Amino acid sequence: MSTSHSPYSDLPQFPESMWRDTAKLPTFPALDQDIQTEVAVIGAGITGITTAYLLAREGFKVVLADMNQVLEGTTGYTTAKVTTQHGLVYDKLIKHFSEKEARLYYESNQEGLALIRELVGKHNMDCQFKEQDAYLYADNEKDLKELRKEWKAYEKLKLPGQWVESIPLPIPVLGAIVVKNQAQFHPLEYLKALLEDFIAHGGTVYEHTTLEDQADDHNGKLALKTLEGHTITCDYAVSGSHFPFFDGGELFFTKLHAERSYVVAGIPETSYSGGMYLSSGSNVRSIRSAEWDGQTVILYGGEGHKTGQGICTIKHYENLEQFGGELLGLKSIPYRWSAQDLFTLDGVPYIGPLSDKHPNVFVATGFGKWGMTNGTLAALMIRDQIQNKENRYTNVYTPSRFKLNPNSLKTLVVQGADTAQELISGKIDILHRKAEELKPDEGALVRYDGKKAAAYRNSDGELYIVDATCTHMGCEVEWNEGERSWDCPCHGSRFNVQGAVLEGPAIEPLPNVKKFS
Repeated sequence: MSTSHSPYSDLPQFPESMWRDTAKLPTFPALDQDIQTEVAVIGAGITGITTAYLLAREGFKVVLADMNQVLEGTTGYTTAKVTTQHGLVYDKLIKHFSEKEARLYYESNQEGLALIRELVGKHNMDCQFKEQDAYLYADNEKDLKELRKEWKAYEKLKLPGQWVESIPLPIPVLGAIVVKNQAQFHPLEYLKALLEDFIAHGGTVYEHTTLEDQADDHNGKLALKTLEGHTITCDYAVSGSHFPFFDGGELFFTKLHAERSYVVAGIPETSYSGGMYLSSGSNVRSIRSAEWDGQTVILYGGEGHKTGQGICTIKHYENLEQFGGELLGLKSIPYRWSAQDLFTLDGVPYIGPLSDKHPNVFVATGFGKWGMTNGTLAALMIRDQIQNKENRYTNVYTPSRFKLNPNSLKTLVVQGADTAQELISGKIDILHRKAEELKPDEGALVRYDGKKAAAYRNSDGELYIVDATCTHMGCEVEWNEGERSWDCPCHGSRFNVQGAVLEGPAIEPLPNVKKFS
């Protein structure tokens, strides 16, 4: 373990998700031929797997495909809180929508929570599912003012919750909202059980299968093309791929922005009193427990920022490490990792048919860090919509909505200006560093052969040089030291040191310039 970054000095050198390291997941082949199915579900995270599971249970022939491996995306890196308490959300929903729609948001996420609880029992899952009280707290006067507004929203909407003056953790709070009967679990053990049941009901899974941005309609059938030239012909396509694999002219890159957040998993020196916690201010701190190797481990989360636009990313981990050390003490830190989440203009996910022009293509995206309930809800909604069943949440989440209220208009303008700034600044930056100057385990933008390039030298001295221009819309990538990746500051695409796509919306890799020792 590295000891060079922090006074607490116990951060693992490389990031690794505890969930992915402790779940033995199956592997699947890449699609290598043309196939036909009723439903093609793209993206094997909580949304895709749950949707595929529910539809297979309804008797549909379903294919599930992912550009990487199953559960290698955001679901494998979540904090896995299963709750309807989504931060300071209900006051905003009342202001930007209505009390009715805010209440529907709560009820829909409650259905997601209830389904997870039901399926855990139905399949007798060993996934650390545990009921917990969820606390949203304020530790300063500014945040307390906003939290009191949120509490008034709870009262207006008659949401189950209680105002309390203290919390079980040794944090000097000024007030908190507690919601009972929420939950936490091991998300990959839960979804592995659903995946096994999906396969048992005739489902097929393909990994390392990337779809092009198209869904051609031929005589009522959709034709989905892979980068390798194969075709999936289907009646319905479901995009559960975090960023929609098919845009259909909806310009999702203008309606979504990507943020990264961080987790440090630490073994505490003092006992943990239970519960799940979230601070209500801009300096977010998320806290929950889990079981690892026979011990209690505490997950400290937070430090969110727009992808490609944070400080030196290892600092985010150090800040969480310091927080955990001061709160409960840290014996050791077995894991650290980060996740990427997408946010919509109005804070409500896009779930449902893509548009009137593409009624048989369904999307589910923009969960804003609350994918456990929102992703499960999306599966329930899309199952109903494919079966032409009425779903009372359809209008709240429809992807074709765009309410030009002051909030969403301001967000659209800010996001557009931010993207333009990143695009321009990335093109005019002057670089003087040479690739040959990089030290082991160091990455940087360099000048190579007269052009800007993205270079990384690994610990064995091998040097990887790839094109620095994101293949999505031409922004220049930035080095992410904490994750050893190249991140696009415009729309959140991420690439590994060899240029392969880690996160969309990009589907093409960064062209390789050179690799040499």
